[in-house]
Amino acid sequence: MILIPAIDIKNGKCVRLYKGDFTKEKIYSDNPIDVARKWELMGAKLIHLVDLDGAINGKSINYDLIKEISTSVSCGIQIGGGIRSISTVESYLKLGIKRVILGTSAFEDNDFLYQVSKIYGKQIAVGIDIKDNKIAVRGWNEKIEMDFNDALKKFKEINIGLIILTSVDRDGTLEGFNQNLVSNYLNNSDIPLIISGGIKDENDLKVISELKNKNIFGVILGKSLYENKIDLKKCIQDYENVS
Repeated sequence: MILIPAIDIKNGKCVRLYKGDFTKEKIYSDNPIDVARKWELMGAKLIHLVDLDGAINGKSINYDLIKEISTSVSCGIQIGGGIRSISTVESYLKLGIKRVILGTSAFEDNDFLYQVSKIYGKQIAVGIDIKDNKIAVRGWNEKIEMDFNDALKKFKEINIGLIILTSVDRDGTLEGFNQNLVSNYLNNSDIPLIISGGIKDENDLKVISELKNKNIFGVILGKSLYENKIDLKKCIQDYENVS
C-alpha cells in the first residue's frame, strides 16, 4: 500500500475540516504549493488534492492553484472536488495529473460516468463518502438513498479501476479509521481501494497492513500528518508495498 498525503484547498489555503463540516476548518498553511513540496521531499509518490470550494460549487474553483502545484512537484497527483464535466476532466489530465476522482457526478449523472470511464479508463476513480451510514454528495452536504453495495456493483459493472472510500464521520477527528466500513467493502468488492478518514497514528497503518489484502492500494493521510501524529518519511519506509 502507498501512503498518500492529502492537501485540501479552501480559499487558496491548505485546511482540514472536522467531519466534513465547512464551518469547522483549521488552516495549516497559506501556501499549498510549499506543502506539496514538503510531502514530496519526505518521499510521497502520490498526493491527494481536494478542491473543497469546487466540491461545494460543482465546478473547478482552484484550478490555477492546482496547476501550480502540479508543475511544482514531480510525484503523482490525484484530484477531486467539483469534477462534473468532460472538459474539467480533460483540463486536469492535460496538466499531467495522474488520476481524476469523481464524487457527486458518479452518483447523479450516469451518462457522464459511463462516458468518462470509457474514454479515460484507469485515470478515473470514484470517491464514495460515507456519512451517518449513507453515501454523501455535494460537498458532503446531502445524503442519498443508494445502497452502498449496490453502488459497488454499479462501479464494478462499468469497470471503475479505483475507489477512494472516506468515512466522513471520522475525517479530521484522529479517532482511527472505520474498520467496519473497510471490512464491509473488502467483503463485497474487489475494486482496488484507497482508505480515507480518521487515520490517527502509525498503529492504524499497522492494522491496515496486517489485513494483507491485495485490494488495498493505499491510505490517505490528513490530520495525522498536519498534527505530527505520523512521521511520513519513516512510515513510507515501513509500510509501502507491504499489503
